Amino acid sequence: MKRIYCLLLALCLPAALSATAQKSAIEADRSLKTFGTAGKEQTPLSADKEAELFHHEGKGCLTHMWFGGGWKGCEDTRIRIYVDGETNASIDMALYLGHGIGFGDEFAPWGVARIGKIGTGANVYNTYRIPFGKSIRVTGQLGPAAAGHPLFWWIIRGTENLPVELGGVRLPDKARLHLYRLENYTAQPLEEFPLCDVKGDGALYQVTMAAKGLRTLPDAGQRWRDLSFMEGCLRAYLGGAKEPLFLSSGLEDYFLGTYYFNKGRYANPVAGLTHFDVAANEFSAYRFHEDDPVFFQKGLRLTGRCGEKIGGHIFHDAPPARYTTYVWLYQW
Repeated sequence: MKRIYCLLLALCLPAALSATAQKSAIEADRSLKTFGTAGKEQTPLSADKEAELFHHEGKGCLTHMWFGGGWKGCEDTRIRIYVDGETNASIDMALYLGHGIGFGDEFAPWGVARIGKIGTGANVYNTYRIPFGKSIRVTGQLGPAAAGHPLFWWIIRGTENLPVELGGVRLPDKARLHLYRLENYTAQPLEEFPLCDVKGDGALYQVTMAAKGLRTLPDAGQRWRDLSFMEGCLRAYLGGAKEPLFLSSGLEDYFLGTYYFNKGRYANPVAGLTHFDVAANEFSAYRFHEDDPVFFQKGLRLTGRCGEKIGGHIFHDAPPARYTTYVWLYQW
């Protein structure tokens, strides 16, 4: 009799567990409520103050932003995202650099799942997952070269109670996305310089860089050396470590390029080259770590280098270079 009971229990238990899982899934689905807004041919933006584009109370995650319009200096429009009532926006980005584009490059169309530029002017989009626990507020403000109140279009959307995953791992509920900027920093040859230096636990999500070599050799046959600032490797110092985890074997390698981007522009889900001007010694590129996560505990110091020296060997002849970098981190 006991054996028969155990057999019946073994047969019924999976069905019971399956029913429980289905009930939990249904309850979870009912808590997922999509919200959003859109602005069509409006004029909220000005240079002297922020304009609120969207405000939502609750707990959830932004999933999509799209912006449209065209005016002088639109690339420098500030988009700020205030999470959970913060006074200073944890995400404060220039419109183009916030979407991986440096030097105001107007090339279009191009796009991947997370970012892209499809049309003329301020036509950019992203699907960044930006979590919040109490509220989310998005504002816009014109850059210094813009004037008046240009026509502007926007779409902002998200879902309540939507979790964030990175590399197949569900992030803690208290995880928040932060943006760390380094703007117009001039580094000397072989100088190692910080892109971010943070405490606590988290994960690297994305890096955007706009860089320019500050020398042009008179011999055209030697001008490849003016791009040799790209020999610099990205280094991640995890948890206060003295020795770094090398994230690349060179700067263009970090963005999945090779030979100083000799094949030109590209875009894929992991990385892309959004601007490249050989004559001006400049490029901009993005790199996602969504499927290649870099997790850290007790701090992260991420550094770049202008040129490279390893084991006493100096790689080529790097000039000084000017860098603007955006580092996106999930922190908890």
